[in-house]
Amino acid sequence: MTTQRPVVGGLGTTLPELQAEMFRVLTSQRKSAMRIRLAHRAVRLWGKVVSAIFVVALVGAVTVCPLCSAGDKPTQLAAVDYLSQIKPVFRQHCYSCHGLRSQKGGLRVDTVAHLLKGGSRGPAIVPGKSQASLLLRVLQGQEEDPPRMPLGKEPLSAEQIALIARWIDQGAPFPKDETPDDGRSHWAFRPPVRPPIPSVRNPLWVRNPIDAFILARLEAEGISPSPPADKVTLIRRVYLDLIGLPPSPAEVDAFVADNRPDAYEQLVERLLSSPHYGERWARPWLDVARYADTHGYTIDGPREMWKYRDWVIEAFNRDMPYDQFLTEQMAGDLLPDATVEQKIATGFHRNTMINQEGGIDPEQFRVEAVADRIHTIGVGILGLTLNCARCHDHKYDPISQREYFQLFAFFNNQDEPTITLAEPELVAKQQAIQAKLREAVQQAEAAQKAWLKHLSDSEREKLPRHIQVILNLGFEQRDRRQKETLLQFVRDRDEAFYRALATLAELEAQMPKLPTAMILQERETPRETRLHIQGDFTRPGERVEPGVPKVLNPLPDSPRLRAGKPNRLDFAAWLVAPDNPLTARVMVNRIWQHYFGKGLVETENDFGLQGSPPSHPELLDWLAVEFRESGWRLKHLHRLIVTSATYRQSSQARPELAEKDPNNRLLARQNRLRLEAEYIRDSALAVSGKLERRIGGPSVYPPQPDGVYSFTQIPRQWPTSSGPDRFRRGLYTWLQRSAPYPALIVFDAPDGTSSCTRRVRSNTPLQALTLLNDPAYFELAQAFGERIVREAPAEDDKRIAHAFRLALCRSPSDAEMRLLRDFVGKQRAALRNQVQEVRRLAPHAPAELALDQAVFTLLGRALMNLDEFITRE
Repeated sequence: MTTQRPVVGGLGTTLPELQAEMFRVLTSQRKSAMRIRLAHRAVRLWGKVVSAIFVVALVGAVTVCPLCSAGDKPTQLAAVDYLSQIKPVFRQHCYSCHGLRSQKGGLRVDTVAHLLKGGSRGPAIVPGKSQASLLLRVLQGQEEDPPRMPLGKEPLSAEQIALIARWIDQGAPFPKDETPDDGRSHWAFRPPVRPPIPSVRNPLWVRNPIDAFILARLEAEGISPSPPADKVTLIRRVYLDLIGLPPSPAEVDAFVADNRPDAYEQLVERLLSSPHYGERWARPWLDVARYADTHGYTIDGPREMWKYRDWVIEAFNRDMPYDQFLTEQMAGDLLPDATVEQKIATGFHRNTMINQEGGIDPEQFRVEAVADRIHTIGVGILGLTLNCARCHDHKYDPISQREYFQLFAFFNNQDEPTITLAEPELVAKQQAIQAKLREAVQQAEAAQKAWLKHLSDSEREKLPRHIQVILNLGFEQRDRRQKETLLQFVRDRDEAFYRALATLAELEAQMPKLPTAMILQERETPRETRLHIQGDFTRPGERVEPGVPKVLNPLPDSPRLRAGKPNRLDFAAWLVAPDNPLTARVMVNRIWQHYFGKGLVETENDFGLQGSPPSHPELLDWLAVEFRESGWRLKHLHRLIVTSATYRQSSQARPELAEKDPNNRLLARQNRLRLEAEYIRDSALAVSGKLERRIGGPSVYPPQPDGVYSFTQIPRQWPTSSGPDRFRRGLYTWLQRSAPYPALIVFDAPDGTSSCTRRVRSNTPLQALTLLNDPAYFELAQAFGERIVREAPAEDDKRIAHAFRLALCRSPSDAEMRLLRDFVGKQRAALRNQVQEVRRLAPHAPAELALDQAVFTLLGRALMNLDEFITRE
């Protein structure tokens, strides 16, 4: 009995053969023993995974750093800082039982003085003697009474316990002015102050102050930084990071040949000036703003929000100061002589979901929308879990429920209009047709009721399910396809109802298609805001006025504040006030996160007492102050980071870091990062030659698998785009909350239902299947194959080399060239007499080029499936 072996692209070289050869090439090029062991482990799993996926999984396994999954393990060299490294651990794990409100066993741990005093069992720590310290013994589980702490929770990690032991052995140093911790002394609640730039032993490595802070920490730990990445790796890295697109071979060659001392800095300036910079950096902000093209909930009807998306792109391209950027989104409508663009900016708040179901309580979902705005501002701008105080005082941070509803009051006094953006004559025409439409809808509703009334119960039950679904929707909730479907169904069944629906269709066809924008607008008559008892809007409590948490900076002075009537404009001024301790820190931390995979504060959406302490607190504060004092210029911040020696380091794993810094928190090298979903699509568009580079405009519908909407409650249509719109960047893809675009979701794009401050990076078989078989990616592989044949000389080696450089920016090694040459040869041999398969792979090729295009379609498909293609080194 013979077993049919799976083949790449369905023909030629088998995946086991290609996998084995790629394994040999990669392990021969990379001698790390850990990588080789990981590769062997992957080989043993071969029989357990889908064979079409394994070549990608293998390449990813042996090219992704194998050290990145280990836990942090501090060395014995550096002094432990109590405030930034020890106290946050106590705060997170111990305060609930041994803090300000509760002292079980008579023990408090919120100051070192309390630790020295101890509880009913005596002192908790003995400075200089960790093994004699009761605290350490109970954390290690060495005591029967009391048992291992924290009681009933996950024990502290070995690294955390070792850090506490190290601090005790160093004498348990602490600030002599330490006060009991009610949260107000927390590092994130104190305004940042610019620290001095540290001196280092190797100043030649330092390119700007960022490097001094990083290098000082590395030197204290006895670690050397990595050498710089080679120029090809560096240009691809900075292109993907700054504009989200790979460089062309010509751009790579020009940079490699540019020997000017400031060649890299000149490259950075060109990228910062590119209109694609705004597209790339709009995407993470739109994640925070929970942007989507539909309302959400079960009906999930369409909305027109793209004008807000385009405002964000333009704001980034203009390098709008971040304080202005926030002010216009918080309260652009309240600015003096507010422009249309400033009103559009308030669409930030209109990205909340809208429930269109019948029978709902509109006030309930209005309140939910306000709560969503508070949550988004909390995690996205302030780095605080404000919603934890909606039902009761915050359990960890010093934010009361009353203070939550004081913030709520700022956003409880608005209407939610939709404005039309067009010339007055067109607006007048639209309004006239809308008046006729309202009358026609009433007539159609009456005709529908009359038609249904004449149907017996049995006849109504026999109506097709999709017709029943459409009839249950309001007229405004039906999309074009549903209206056409209903019209066709009743055409021969009821004359009056046909006539009514036809009138509706004729009026809608006459309606001018004018862009609109959903905005926020202050009410003339204020709403009264009351605290909601246990968070229940039906149980109003005491009345509250707009205000901010006392633990943070006060509201800046203004005439409205003096009159006791602060509004959203005052709130915006508070967010960007010089003494606000969070706004600048949170933004620079999130920008840093995009460049290095993790922020200086790993919990980027929680700077509160339960959040992680910063790995480099002085650097975080220096960046925050520099950002603010530079005029809140984001391009200045990007320029600082990408021109630093820290950013330019090689990402090559180093065995000596496995013990000292396995998670690379000290940044002795760069991090390899899998591209985010949209930039994977954008890279495929770019290398295929199909990328449409137009900026802005309505959302588009690239090809997606059939049946995506079949599982949604309300059947929807996906009008696949044609022409240039079919090949627009992933940023412009229509985002349906109930059924997001599959090729983006599979690579961890958010669904727009809530604010997203950091995307996860998963590694799943579906990702490989998407790159291989998704209709959009297969279409791009065909275009890639056509481009290879069109642009390169008619020799396999030259075409392979050109394809490799287009996809990965670098030239293939000799071993890679042998492997790919063999692959192309086997594909050509297998396809030579397969006319139908050739035509399927190269449907538009002239007869004399069809075979070559088919072969290089398969090569392009394989290259776009490589781990290196979807990874930023």
